[in-house]
Amino acid sequence: MTTHVFQFPCLQDNFGALIHDSQSGATASIDAPDADAVLTAAASQGWTLSHLLITHHHADHTQGIAALKARFPALQVVGPAGEAARISGLTALVREGDYVRVGQIAAKVLETPGHTAGHISYWFEEDDIAFCGDTLFALGCGRVLEAPLSVMWNSLVKLSALPGETQIYCGHEYTLANARFALTIEPENVALQDRAKEAAHLRELGKATLPTTIAAELASNPFLRAEEPAIQSRLNMSGADPAAVFAEIRTRKDKF
Repeated sequence: MTTHVFQFPCLQDNFGALIHDSQSGATASIDAPDADAVLTAAASQGWTLSHLLITHHHADHTQGIAALKARFPALQVVGPAGEAARISGLTALVREGDYVRVGQIAAKVLETPGHTAGHISYWFEEDDIAFCGDTLFALGCGRVLEAPLSVMWNSLVKLSALPGETQIYCGHEYTLANARFALTIEPENVALQDRAKEAAHLRELGKATLPTTIAAELASNPFLRAEEPAIQSRLNMSGADPAAVFAEIRTRKDKF
């Protein structure tokens, strides 16, 4: 195996992540939340940064770009074409279905708008790894800021279709708060109950709750389970369009 991922906390509750191809030595940082944290993480692994893969324009995912480019002038900075005007320093623009190569490994670009209008995710298909930024979280999803709620639902459906074993890396450590809310939507879900306990235990130990997997999220994340009869019944929406059920769940989370 030539692919390695190193995840690290930064800022208040962000996660940074590096993906490294040991065959070529290429290393990509997923987003640039904090330049110093990215540089420290890369140095701790003995890796040299060659790429930035940006998911969306928010400052807590992009504010380190300039400093990292200054440190590595040949750095390739890849980002969503739909947000090019809002992200300084991009050297390559990508859209749905494009591939980004990091040495000998490749990510397929998935457009996953909702949190922002042009948000993208990076799916390393051969390695069963996806970096979803602020679209999908463990037991949750991103706040919908720049698109209709139905657009975010479609993005989550797209991610849900990835193979169950796909490891999901997210932009933030929100799992405990997400678990508390999720239990108000589907309190009888044993898989959710178990994950909430596991997340609490991991955080007590100072450990991360990520990565998660698509299979785990399908079993316990209410934002991916809008078609479940138990959830629809609890919301008094039995038989409703899943997109409408999702919208109700997300609206409740916004007020939680």
